Amino acid sequence: MRSRAFLPFLLLLSSFLTAQDNTSASTERLTGDTPEKTVLGNPFVAPKDWTVRVKGTATILEAPEGDTWIALVDVQNVKTADEALAAAWKAYKPTAKWPVKVTNDLPDKDGWSKRRVYEYQTSPNEKRGVAALAYYSGTAWTVVIEDVSDATGEKRGGQAAVIFDRLLPKGYSRESFAGKQANKLDAARIAELTRFIELGIKETGVPGVSLGLVQDGKVIYADGFGVKKLGDPAKPDGDTLFIIASNTKAMTTLLLAKLVDQHKLTWDTPVTQLFPSFKLGDAATTRSVLVKHLICACTGMPRQDMEWIFEFGKMTPESSMTLLGTMQPTSKFGELFQYSNLMAAAAGYTAAHVVNPNEELGKGYDDAVQFYVFGPLGMTSTTLDFKRALATNHSEAHSPDVDGKPALAPMSINYSVIPLRPAGGAWSSVRDMLKYISMELAEGKLPDGSTYISKEPLLERRAPQVAIGKDETYGMGLMVDTTYGVPVVHHGGDLIGHHSDMIWLPQQNVGAVVLTNGDPGWLIRSRFQRKLLEVLFDGRHEADAQLEADAKRFYAQLAAERKLMTIPADKTQAAKLAKHYNNPSLGDIDVSQSGAATIFDFGEWKSEMSSRQNPDGTISFLTIEPGMEGSEFVVGPNTTLVMRDAQHEYVFQSK
Repeated sequence: MRSRAFLPFLLLLSSFLTAQDNTSASTERLTGDTPEKTVLGNPFVAPKDWTVRVKGTATILEAPEGDTWIALVDVQNVKTADEALAAAWKAYKPTAKWPVKVTNDLPDKDGWSKRRVYEYQTSPNEKRGVAALAYYSGTAWTVVIEDVSDATGEKRGGQAAVIFDRLLPKGYSRESFAGKQANKLDAARIAELTRFIELGIKETGVPGVSLGLVQDGKVIYADGFGVKKLGDPAKPDGDTLFIIASNTKAMTTLLLAKLVDQHKLTWDTPVTQLFPSFKLGDAATTRSVLVKHLICACTGMPRQDMEWIFEFGKMTPESSMTLLGTMQPTSKFGELFQYSNLMAAAAGYTAAHVVNPNEELGKGYDDAVQFYVFGPLGMTSTTLDFKRALATNHSEAHSPDVDGKPALAPMSINYSVIPLRPAGGAWSSVRDMLKYISMELAEGKLPDGSTYISKEPLLERRAPQVAIGKDETYGMGLMVDTTYGVPVVHHGGDLIGHHSDMIWLPQQNVGAVVLTNGDPGWLIRSRFQRKLLEVLFDGRHEADAQLEADAKRFYAQLAAERKLMTIPADKTQAAKLAKHYNNPSLGDIDVSQSGAATIFDFGEWKSEMSSRQNPDGTISFLTIEPGMEGSEFVVGPNTTLVMRDAQHEYVFQSK
């Protein structure tokens, strides 16, 4: 789960084009990822099953659904990004009228300079967005216009990343560290990494961060920066607990690997043989799911988080598995990267059923992961017990409020992950996480030289199951990134006010853990990977500027959204709301007034609402609770409220 997360640029974007604008001169669908060039010869890769056509100076890629386009437009003889953008729209779709919501300059990267991003305001009922990115190299601009429907953008995000992973200026070669000797992380290099963390705290406003580093089997750093809680001077350290969120997934697949090592199952065992009640909404997909597919993000099952975020008070591990039975795939098995927390939870509960078939699923998982993972690795502080974590040395959750000021975020919403805890419910510290990473780097050996797990089932978790882009793959709860020529194994974790990453370079025997206690902590942890590579290999200094630009963009977006909102919510529009709403999947909303404020109470949590008039004249009500800002309810006909994620729509009827 993410809260107002920094999604990849390509997933934030889209505009509306008619079929007439996009049906002429189409090529046949590509049968595989295919090297292509823009009109002026800038290389990129076109994804499998997409089509490519050229319209003047625009190279237009179309997704198989026919509702999503990415245009790469070369522009000459203009001086500024704004002029290049205007020329690009004229070449691609001159009738586009969406207003620009926010613009930001970005640092030079991969041979491109003068980079500038533009995000536009669309209406939620369009189920689309729009943005553009202007690049400059040599004597010409290349402008990317992304026109992506919400549904296609989410399920084909990995394919869209294929385009951008290799979009480079003509004749340019990306920096590579392949074959280079890694530096020793001495005091000066560690100081450079800690300085980067301090920069991140300053730029992003995240209150606290803990950092851990290991090299050649030795922990060389484990400490914290900032504060554990706003208003309290106590700083985090190497033993402070943070929610590691989706980094729990790797612990779950490690549990499965231990069971493979003990011959209690194989990666190719059908899940229904081990866990007979396992069921998806599609029978063919259910039959196809093997153990290795449970956290491969490759089954075609879409992200479907709203039910457990809004109804977690009524959810149990058993009912979360029942929810799986309502899910339908939106892509073919093995075709696309689609991240599913519910499927990952099923992985842990399958292991629990194998180990403890007579126990309740939650307790069975807790006992199994403690016995097979946390205990043997010496992760004595790591726990799935929120009460235990909150009673000891822990970090609080934080998020900027709707005006961009630092605030405590409601921890209660993070309790939503408990019924799905194999997917993201663990608390841990950098010292404990370094014990886990050290075992991964040692390929299954413990510090005393004994074998914890055989090499084969351990490393199988890193084997590619599905592509995320051209340079990154997803295995089983682990990603492998080769953008800069050396394999980097990692995974991120995101819940409200807690964002983490674990990173290791198997060939260099180096690992790192970054744990943060605030939104937008994902900016720090995601850019730290690049910073670590720079320090290890004396790479170009890019990470600092990227992080600074990320932070500016985050707060510019927040300010732009705030400018469109009315707070307190418009009194006239609020008066038209019913007092009670219900959706069969997401439960009840009770609407009330507290002074001038309009409150939506969802049962498990509540928020004051803002209102916004959309470009098409519709009205939206949006939550403004720190960490959960932006949950949107569009006023529909007959006093209904409509909520959407990228691939689902939930209609609340008035009661």
